[in-house]
Amino acid sequence: MEIESASDSFLALSHPGRLSALRLLIRHLPDSLRPSYMAATLGLKPNTLSVYLSALQGAGLVSVTRQGRALHYRAEVGALDALVQYLVADCCRGRSAYRPMCGASAPFSTETVMTKPFNVLFICVGNSARSIMAEALLRDLGGDRFNAHSAGVRPFSELNPFAVEVLARQGHDVSRLSAKTLSTFPTEDAPEMDFVFTVCDLAANEECPPWPGQPLTAHWGQPDPVKVTGTDGEKALAFAETYRQLRSRIQAFVALPLDTLDRQTTQRRLDDLARETANAED
Repeated sequence: MEIESASDSFLALSHPGRLSALRLLIRHLPDSLRPSYMAATLGLKPNTLSVYLSALQGAGLVSVTRQGRALHYRAEVGALDALVQYLVADCCRGRSAYRPMCGASAPFSTETVMTKPFNVLFICVGNSARSIMAEALLRDLGGDRFNAHSAGVRPFSELNPFAVEVLARQGHDVSRLSAKTLSTFPTEDAPEMDFVFTVCDLAANEECPPWPGQPLTAHWGQPDPVKVTGTDGEKALAFAETYRQLRSRIQAFVALPLDTLDRQTTQRRLDDLARETANAED
């Protein structure tokens, strides 16, 4: 990266509004987002967001595609990787003895081989349905290779009876399940996570602090079955469909050869998995 390109990137990232827009796009990778959704999520006027996105696009930090009549924006992680490498290799000249954080600030190019068992956290808003289902599924499908956890960003919640019913009907042990808050996990005595997955858009939109250990992340958004109205039978059908979709995705996840993949390759596979399962569900 040339110094002019780096300067453009730093300038684009120097405004809190532009930085928030980029962080939102990153949390939804590998998906792209419509500006109307972004403006509503960030509480910005559409014309203000448009100025922010234009600056980020000019710096090469986001890209835009047209799908029908709608524009879709996507974060360009490769540009961020190049910027981080510029800081480490050029600005700091690799002198980690003088700048200890420089040696640890390049998560996108880390080549450390993953080890097991893996700690996995599923996040939703209330930890009442989708994330609870994902926790139960991974615990049974992943065996002793994974330690499954789930939590919600909402301070208080309780298990949804329809979610508990579908899990029990499928043979999962529901006695170990409980609704938990996200504040339970980023603490000193909590397990260090290897993977953190959001299973609803609202959870992905949250400005959460960085997780200790820089776990790999992915967004596995699922429609909220709790919002389905109608008869109990119609509601139960919605929960069963959510269970089916999550099971398909988690089966593909546990089939990944994680013992032989480095972090960078694993992240790409997670992004591919999010796209592949979404397309299969369509």
